[in-house]
Amino acid sequence: MSITKSQPKVYFKNLNAIRFIAASLVIIHHTEQIKNIFHIENNWGNQGVAIVGKLGVILFFVLSGFLISYLLFKEKDTIGNIDVKKFYVRRILRIWPLYFLIVIMAFFIFPFVDALSIPGYESLGSKGNVVEMFLLYIFMMPNIVLTVYGVVPYASQLWSIGTEEQFYLIWPILNKKINNKWLLMLSVIGIYLIIKIILNFSPDSSSIELYRKIWNTVPIDCMAIGGVFAIIAYSQSAMVKKIKSILFNKILQWCVLALTIYFLIIGYVLPSPIGFFHYEFYSILFGVLILNFACNENRIFSMENSILNFLGRISYGLYMFHSVSIVLAIYLCSTFDQSSNFLLYSIIFSFTIVIASLSYYLFENRFIKLKTNYSHILSGANAKQPKL
Repeated sequence: MSITKSQPKVYFKNLNAIRFIAASLVIIHHTEQIKNIFHIENNWGNQGVAIVGKLGVILFFVLSGFLISYLLFKEKDTIGNIDVKKFYVRRILRIWPLYFLIVIMAFFIFPFVDALSIPGYESLGSKGNVVEMFLLYIFMMPNIVLTVYGVVPYASQLWSIGTEEQFYLIWPILNKKINNKWLLMLSVIGIYLIIKIILNFSPDSSSIELYRKIWNTVPIDCMAIGGVFAIIAYSQSAMVKKIKSILFNKILQWCVLALTIYFLIIGYVLPSPIGFFHYEFYSILFGVLILNFACNENRIFSMENSILNFLGRISYGLYMFHSVSIVLAIYLCSTFDQSSNFLLYSIIFSFTIVIASLSYYLFENRFIKLKTNYSHILSGANAKQPKL
């Protein structure tokens, strides 16, 4: 299917900027973590640094749930159906090539590069059965590897990609079969939380603890919360318009933004006994911000510019390659006896942006271009209106 003028287009401003912010949170978290592993002066003990990485991933989840749910709504209303097979093909073309490239590099190349050696992680075999770990990665279950075996250097970040792929295996089918959008979103959130509560209040045992850890690596409710905000963005019902009038209030926007930034800086965690709703709490804050930056013409400010659009466009590569850049930057700084934190971060972000750019334009884009052949709705750069 070639691009035609009549094809519906969906483009949300500011989402690329939010993608870059999410990637940056993860990079900061892992930089301090890896500095700690290398026994370099670090801020790993800071509560904000400790939680900001997972929250960066949660931001990705909410954003992904928002955008993909909206596109599914649009497709269903446009063609009267959801083409599940074409949805899967689009996901494969965007996600799988770089995913499997990282898996191959992490298992067969990086372990043999001295400059990428990490103290305590020199041998994959010490973590468990390498064949089992590799097969779990191949079958898109890296979150199971992280839970059962621990970190696989340069591939552990793939846990979130696996989680998304597991979720999106069923998401288009559910959206196709269930017409009531609110019922779908609230049911997914409710079922996930019920299971989470049962696991949290079950008597402690090794098996229950394992199930808890695995369940915590599949926060599908955060993606469904993104879907709730997609309904608010998409629907024109009187009730939703009232909700929008509240959420689009400028004072509320400033308050939510200020609280979110403050909570991220101090590393705020919900207190017991509601602490296990921690990620859902942040997902709602993120959802309000995403909705306003994407859909509110009266937003408090815009982050839509060519630089942030570019950085957001390559954010998948930023996320996938940043750990390589961190270790290379540490190796380079130690070689030249440099201890400046500013210099280290400058090198890390520079390396990551360069590698991600090369990955996007020389590798990923070859597959991304094919997505339009399987798209009923144009989105992203293909849907952006050219400047006159």
